[in-house]
Amino acid sequence: MENYITIDSVGTYFKLRNYELLHPLVGILNFDNFKTEPNVVPEHNGFNFACYAIFLKDNKSCKMKYGGKSYDYDDGTMVFIAPQQSVGFSYDKNYVPKGYALLFHPDLLLGTDFGKKINSYSFFSYAVNEALHLSSKERKLVLGVLKNIQFELEQNLDEHSKQLIASNLELLLNYCSRFYDRQFLTRQTTHNNVLIKFDVLLSAYLTSDQPQRLGLPSVSHFANQLHLSSNYFGDLIKKETGKSAREYIQSKLIEIAKEKVFDRNKSVSEIAYELGFKYPQHFSRLFKSKVGYSPNEFRFLN
Repeated sequence: MENYITIDSVGTYFKLRNYELLHPLVGILNFDNFKTEPNVVPEHNGFNFACYAIFLKDNKSCKMKYGGKSYDYDDGTMVFIAPQQSVGFSYDKNYVPKGYALLFHPDLLLGTDFGKKINSYSFFSYAVNEALHLSSKERKLVLGVLKNIQFELEQNLDEHSKQLIASNLELLLNYCSRFYDRQFLTRQTTHNNVLIKFDVLLSAYLTSDQPQRLGLPSVSHFANQLHLSSNYFGDLIKKETGKSAREYIQSKLIEIAKEKVFDRNKSVSEIAYELGFKYPQHFSRLFKSKVGYSPNEFRFLN
């Protein structure tokens, strides 16, 4: 990617920032220690990360771009980046970075319970315009955990270091999960509008020829239509309906399927193909699992 710097290790990022690294696999960088952007960083448009990165930004003159979208930071904004993701930046000419960056390599988590759970934190795949906005109280909690991690990094490494650092990283992400739950609630009106639009788009899809042309409706298709990342969209639907986005789509599909089954001029196979199924038996299996009867049984039962 043009003018993107590859961050293949935590040390690479810290070296670029001319900042002391205390541990080869994890580090916290305090941007408040910089008066200006370090001169050692070559001209660039962003980074390709091979490690996890969490940014807590406290300035409004920085834009981050991810997935083709940009976001202006507010005070106390957190963005989460997973390995193999690329993030672009653009700055005002008088930009001075403020806040913190926490980077840790996946190798740090090997052999820990936290390492087995890291992929469950779906917000690492949110777009930057779905960033976490902290209240002042939440920000204090986050800074408290960062302080604990920094304290441990400043100690002599021993047999407990890895577990203590991993435990604090897990605590940080668990707090962020709680804060995202709060954010979903405080943005409920906005999310209700998203759900209404999703319903309209889903109904239009299922009652058109799109299933035959494009296949079964997918979560990613509607996330793109609504300008959301798939993970954020999925979590939003789960919070609003109690169902996963996939389950919600299937329930709507079955509602349409029930209506179609009553048309005795069409075979079950024809109905399956109309709904986007490649194989009629897959349709029959899903229908029976959701309704309790096969399509033919349901047709004659009613």
